[in-house]
Amino acid sequence: MPQLLTLSRAARLVGTTRSTLQKKIQSGELSTFEGEVAVTDLLRAYPDTTMEDTSMLERVEQIKANAVYDKRPEYTALPSPEVLFARLITLSQELISTKLELKSYSELIETLSQKLIDTEKTDQANLRSQITALHDWLKTERQNRSQKVSEPTAQLLAKDTLLRIMAAHVKVIPSGHEFFIEGNDSILEAALRAGLALNYGCTGGNCGLCKARVVSGEVQQIRHHDYVISEAEKRMNYKLMCSCTAVTDITIEAAEAHSVADIPQQEIEAKVKKLEHLADNLLILHLQTPRTQTLRFFAGQKTTLILEDGLSADYFIASCPCDGRNLEFHLDQRPNDPFTEAVFNRLKKGQIVNLKGPKGDFVLQEDSTRPALFIAYSHGFAPIKSLIEHAIALDTVPSFHLYWIASQKGKHYQNNWCRAWADALDNLHYTPLMADAHDETLLEQSLTQIIKDYPKLNDFEVYIAGPEAFITAAKAMLYQHHLPASQCHTDILNEM
Repeated sequence: MPQLLTLSRAARLVGTTRSTLQKKIQSGELSTFEGEVAVTDLLRAYPDTTMEDTSMLERVEQIKANAVYDKRPEYTALPSPEVLFARLITLSQELISTKLELKSYSELIETLSQKLIDTEKTDQANLRSQITALHDWLKTERQNRSQKVSEPTAQLLAKDTLLRIMAAHVKVIPSGHEFFIEGNDSILEAALRAGLALNYGCTGGNCGLCKARVVSGEVQQIRHHDYVISEAEKRMNYKLMCSCTAVTDITIEAAEAHSVADIPQQEIEAKVKKLEHLADNLLILHLQTPRTQTLRFFAGQKTTLILEDGLSADYFIASCPCDGRNLEFHLDQRPNDPFTEAVFNRLKKGQIVNLKGPKGDFVLQEDSTRPALFIAYSHGFAPIKSLIEHAIALDTVPSFHLYWIASQKGKHYQNNWCRAWADALDNLHYTPLMADAHDETLLEQSLTQIIKDYPKLNDFEVYIAGPEAFITAAKAMLYQHHLPASQCHTDILNEM
């Protein structure tokens, strides 16, 4: 039986992404056995893999770190000594078990070899020659077995052992999703960072909504929780994901949100963390929820912002759902609009802004294996940014291309952010374009550039956000170039 690795672990070992391996599987370059990859096949596909070949992995981790707000500076720290020691003990036991099994096989072959030598002393010439031939074969086979683990394979398995010490692998059933736990993360924190929509509420061990059953493997409690798990649930090995980390590779049975209908409506009192003025008419509003009540949402959704004086408006959430505590909104100042006038002129750091939501169904098609095109007009970049950060965290989209069309007035206000994505990820491309949504000629020129790059769109998922006139024009042109309506996902930005 060949040494098998999960797709997530195989990607980490050769320093690439899961989506890249999935493309090789779809093209027939790489074989799988019940969803797992054989070490020998992996080495054939990546013959230059070494223990130091982690450049792609490091680049992906760096872009994730840059793209997502990290509330804990110790994120990259080693696991606690207790967790690290427990993982080492478990891996040592596995190593000893494997060596004993190999020794047993060696002794068995040695015994068989000796018995065959004794049999050669018989007087039956024909039988003797046959047994001699069989003995020669057995001797050769034994030598082959001892050399079967090649140096590249040994290096890869050694690397796998190291990664297993530094990061535990988690599989979620029944969805089959996978992720890794690194540093001092809880199971819930690592799952959210990986883009999974596990069920949770307070994240502080009070509500019990993140309760899940540990099917296999070992976990360790790292934080106190007030929620009481019943004796019956304890016998079934239920744990709070917000308060535990994985000591070994684990499988958990946990509830996940699969559609916007699975996300509850929430009312949260948040505080203004930062008011980032990028221009006279543009402000990025950073809000922070209480530690015990983070906002659950899907990337691409919006929420209602309610000021202390009762003024309210709906805005797209521009940040990743992997951090529901730190939220980002992009606001443009509109004439004769009391809400934006209050935000731009009177809102201060530390003031309260109430959130009500989320709402909307402009979300990532997570089950699709198609490459994605993201098309944003001006502040339509806000939901597109959230979708891209979520796609980066999930690591299932084969490739992305972001087209950001902006007017001279709004410009590409986070252009450096987009270029950082493109520089860090080989499968992400970025093209900034200039046009006015009300100038049909300039708008058509920008959309023509997209068609020129991708003349046939039937193999893509396309996400478009912007004012209604822009979306209408974009859909009309894209449909003419074989984009199925079912693969076109849009949301209208309030007119600017």
